[in-house]
Amino acid sequence: MACVISAISSNSGKTLLSLLLISWLKSINKTVQTFKVGPDYLDPQQLTAASGKACRNLDLILSSESWVKENFNHFGGLTDYSFIEGVMGLFDGIGSSSKGSTAHLAKVLNLPVVLIVDARGKAASLAALIKGFREHDKELRIAGVVLNNVQTPRHEKILSEVLDQINIKSLGCIPSCKDLYLPARHLGLAPAHEILDLEIKVKKWALIAKDYLDIENFRKLLLPPVSKKKPTHLLKKKESGFIHPIAIAEDEAFHFRYQETKELLEENGMPTITWKPLENELIPKEAKGLIIPGGFPEQHARQLSNSSISLKSIKIFSKKFPIYAECGGMMLLGKSIFDLEGREHSMAGILPFKAKKGNLKIGYREAKTKNKSPITTPGNKLIGHEFHRWEIINESNNSKINCLWDLKGWNTEIKNEGFCNHLIHASWIHLHWASSPLILENWKRSVMNSV
Repeated sequence: MACVISAISSNSGKTLLSLLLISWLKSINKTVQTFKVGPDYLDPQQLTAASGKACRNLDLILSSESWVKENFNHFGGLTDYSFIEGVMGLFDGIGSSSKGSTAHLAKVLNLPVVLIVDARGKAASLAALIKGFREHDKELRIAGVVLNNVQTPRHEKILSEVLDQINIKSLGCIPSCKDLYLPARHLGLAPAHEILDLEIKVKKWALIAKDYLDIENFRKLLLPPVSKKKPTHLLKKKESGFIHPIAIAEDEAFHFRYQETKELLEENGMPTITWKPLENELIPKEAKGLIIPGGFPEQHARQLSNSSISLKSIKIFSKKFPIYAECGGMMLLGKSIFDLEGREHSMAGILPFKAKKGNLKIGYREAKTKNKSPITTPGNKLIGHEFHRWEIINESNNSKINCLWDLKGWNTEIKNEGFCNHLIHASWIHLHWASSPLILENWKRSVMNSV
């Protein structure tokens, strides 16, 4: 019943193997539902673009075990095949623990693990590495190993003999070649819209998969779960006549969004409308709320700054309707952004800060709300995720804007973070709306109170 694609460490080739499997399945006219462990946006974009079906995140920290199980079983059971791509290395979780790791998820769902290993510079030492992973947690079942970056046929023969000696099945060897190059960025893989000639690449990847992977074993490992009942958060609500459209910023600057967010809104009387600030659009006049997800606004800072119609539209909208802005979305609401070359570009000017490149901030965060926002009330506790390389320079004390909440992460000090008032929620923190009913309840109330 499906499997989990994991690795020894990050940058070993999990997404590459996932894309090869998707491409092979497409070539034989089979549908596949992919999932991604953890709070990732970029890898799921790649899997979504290749498969034509939205990749779904499974996160045991942001969501409950029951939420993860019912979403995996339902959506995984709707297609011909299904699998999960892990995060980082197999056992990497919060801090020094395995909590929230790929191994944790594999055990919760009782799924076998396929390990992909970067084989460069490895021969007999591969045995010690794989045996260590196999014996570290004997509740896990490692179904086999895929070797990435195999240099020559001789290298492949050596590695296959090593795996035979420790009774581990080889599920294929992926060669080093230019057709398998995936462009990357400072936060991981490049967004899917930056992949050129994707359909041509998918056809090439399908051929590579057939030539280099153990297709017959993967046919069994990718069999889907038995479809269960529809997830609780998507059960049809009683008709109430509540219809209030929500605009969502969605273009090449803003695209870090969970698939479930739109589904959740639409099932609760809030049909979504795409708004493209990069194209200098007005916020749609029928919108009664606005969501600005994260992304890479710094790459498009000049174009955003020149989108005067979009920026003016946000300022007007912010005085009447609720706005929810995460990470890069929050940067759009500030006074300015310094792009990657250090040039300053003006933004909407609703929040009193400038944003410039800083050190990496990454990890899960426990948040306790200090002041009311469109999705929180004082004292609410939520768990989210922070991942960016930015810092903000506060320009002034704005009496109309409050501090949003106190944040605490693993081995970090409690700090004040975010900006809010009754119509604005802006933070570095990414939240998973679908697994937190409190967020939707407060958002819906804010929308109703503003119309």
